[in-house]
Amino acid sequence: MSSEENLLPLLISTDQLEAVLGEKDLLIIDVSCTKECYDQGHVPGAVFLDYKRLFCGAAPVANKLPSVEQLSQLFSELGLTRDSHVVAYDDEGGGWAGRLLWTLEIMGHSRYSYLNGGILAWRGDGKSQSQEQTPAIASQYQADILVPQVRIKLDELQEKVGQTGFAIWDSRSEGEYKGTTSKAARAGHIPTAVHYEWTRAMDKDNNLCLRDMAELMSELETAGLNIDQEVATYCQSHHRSGFTWLLGKILGFKQIRAYDGSWNEWGNRQDTPIET
Repeated sequence: MSSEENLLPLLISTDQLEAVLGEKDLLIIDVSCTKECYDQGHVPGAVFLDYKRLFCGAAPVANKLPSVEQLSQLFSELGLTRDSHVVAYDDEGGGWAGRLLWTLEIMGHSRYSYLNGGILAWRGDGKSQSQEQTPAIASQYQADILVPQVRIKLDELQEKVGQTGFAIWDSRSEGEYKGTTSKAARAGHIPTAVHYEWTRAMDKDNNLCLRDMAELMSELETAGLNIDQEVATYCQSHHRSGFTWLLGKILGFKQIRAYDGSWNEWGNRQDTPIET
């Protein structure tokens, strides 16, 4: 797996992953919503990651990117090395897997893939599962923020709202977008943001695998998002937008970024403009 020509593509099928199980430098990370899901059956060799460790955990916005020290500890525990090719998956169509891959991207670790449909597709395709806890082989990984541009922070986002060539993608529910429901002090959406709810891109009849790419591209363009724009995506905590960031990357968006503060930050401040 260490030579460039042997790298897996960004989006892989269960067959493609099955074909490389046991390869050197392959690090499979299960970011399912619960440890119970992992224990019931996971991809052989996969290590479990509690998604909460992808958050900094500190007030006032606990869902932001962890510190370099936190990232170094986490990825050392997981056994990440510069040669690792990470395959991420979850049990919900790609939210937490996307958040993990966004984190790798911001650290400059571009050797990664997403298992289309995650464990649901793996099970649906009748692939072999393990119920044994896979112990991670710890490494000495020193994290750094090498690709900061895949993240957009509050100040920059406020400056760019309404600029030509810049679009904001709200991946939350319709109620959250319209302001009829809220998980923050204030309800609504960031001005100019277009709404495309994250699960719309998943095929509910095919284990939450991605729907037809051409259809998705057409729907996003109709909504007001195209691959030539600079696009910032957000949700409540950069979980659902972990998936939409990943989807933008898979579809070839030139510059897809994520606002990790998301509505937990924007909607809980009093100085941020809001539309309903």
